[in-house]
Amino acid sequence: MSVNDQELIKNYLDGDDSNSLKELISRYSNHIFNFIRQYVGDFEQSADLTQDTFIKVWKNIKKFDPQKSFKVWIFQIARNTAIDFLRKKKEIHFSELENEEGDQVDFEDDSQNIEKIIEKKESREKIRKIFESLPENYKATLLMYYQAELNFREISEITGMPIDTVKSRHRRAILAIKKEIAKENAPKHH
Repeated sequence: MSVNDQELIKNYLDGDDSNSLKELISRYSNHIFNFIRQYVGDFEQSADLTQDTFIKVWKNIKKFDPQKSFKVWIFQIARNTAIDFLRKKKEIHFSELENEEGDQVDFEDDSQNIEKIIEKKESREKIRKIFESLPENYKATLLMYYQAELNFREISEITGMPIDTVKSRHRRAILAIKKEIAKENAPKHH
């Protein structure tokens, strides 16, 4: 039977020989890494920032409120770590919405022909460019919702924004993407 996050934290704080902390890290490391990678767009830097996030978790776990969601708490730390990095870097590069697996093409799959593969790649590139043109708060909301799989309430807690603001940003971001796609697909008049 799987032990929930709060029980693992309690076990760790009660002197468990770090197995509980290892389990928490294992549970969240891929999610946090992917979230940070999408946020900062740099694979190697994301690994470092993920490690920084877990160091902060380890240093501050005694301050964690067990009445709250650990998932929300750790994503707040990851988001703040990424934002701090971006502020220091002074330029923001957002990577593609797709994860690495989404970018890989299975050439042995006979159901896909080269034209369709190229079309998909071009479509992903168009969507990535549209995504990158969005305001930063829209991008962050979409990343947390789709990449980190956080719900609106959790995003609200992480950002400190009212839930209606989060929902509004999500809706506006989706509408902006749809509008740009429609513009891209509109027949060109000369």
